[in-house]
Amino acid sequence: MHDLSGFQRDLMYVISGFDKPSGQEVKKELEQYVDGEINHGRLYPNLDTLVNKGYVEKGPIDRRTNYYAITEKGREAIRERRSWEDRHRMVEA
Repeated sequence: MHDLSGFQRDLMYVISGFDKPSGQEVKKELEQYVDGEINHGRLYPNLDTLVNKGYVEKGPIDRRTNYYAITEKGREAIRERRSWEDRHRMVEA
């Protein structure tokens, strides 16, 4: 997951919390976390990058809408990232 941007990691976290969300569902959920709107030109190229790297799969819901689902490679990358974050947790003063 070291080869991903923070935005791409956030997309993976959101996708992993749903059962095959559409791109718009991912966008809506992530917009509740980030400050501001996520535009189409940012969202879909980043989702495609995750698909191309094998972290996420994409498939049709209907003729205009695709779903996104985390792959086993994506789940493993999230587990490894969380383990790394836990090892580098901030020490309370």
